[in-house]
Amino acid sequence: MNPADVAQSLPSIVSSDLSLWTLFWHASWVVKLVMLGLTASSIWLWAIVIDKTVLYARARRAMDSFEAAFWSGQSLEELYRTLSSKPNHSMGALFVAAMREWKRSFEGAPRSFAGLQMRIDKVMQVSIAREVERLEKRLLVLATIGSAGPFIGLFGTVVGIMTSFQSIAASKNTSLAVVAPGIAEALMATAIGLIAAIPATIFYNKFASEVNKQAQRLEGFADEFSAILSRQIDERGGN
Repeated sequence: MNPADVAQSLPSIVSSDLSLWTLFWHASWVVKLVMLGLTASSIWLWAIVIDKTVLYARARRAMDSFEAAFWSGQSLEELYRTLSSKPNHSMGALFVAAMREWKRSFEGAPRSFAGLQMRIDKVMQVSIAREVERLEKRLLVLATIGSAGPFIGLFGTVVGIMTSFQSIAASKNTSLAVVAPGIAEALMATAIGLIAAIPATIFYNKFASEVNKQAQRLEGFADEFSAILSRQIDERGGN
């Protein structure tokens, strides 16, 4: 809408209720685009939140289950055969990658231990990096919404207020009844931006902390498993 059209529509806005739909419908096209974009971002945000909540809960359960099996006294070979036959993530993938490198080294050259420990450590570090990358996927979207949402909403508010002032000048009426609807339309954009940005920031911090905790668990297991394999390498090398 141009200022003249807005000025002509002001009496009908004032006489009607100031519902959210009414404010949106009478806003300028720029403000409408800002509101629709922020609303879509908010929906996308909650879809990511639900997906990540389920993913991290599943990853924690997988770690707990694997650690229980690993420290139960079951042989490494048997555990490897069980896990290598099906796709897995988290600690299971880390264990399978290390054991696969272990078996390849002994199958290729049973007496060649040179660099084996280094290769196993490298394989586990690559597995950890892949798992962390999987856990961090789409977290950048939350960070972007959390940081940019308020500014996008503020942009819509500034445009809306400018349009309102232009319409006020066109109507030559400065009464509060005329000013209020336009200002409310403009501030609605900031409100939607905050509605999207606040939970995005909260969940980004929460999920980033969860990823860090799970990465530390993976690194801790990698250190323990590396020590176990190192002892076995020393034993075989001494024979």
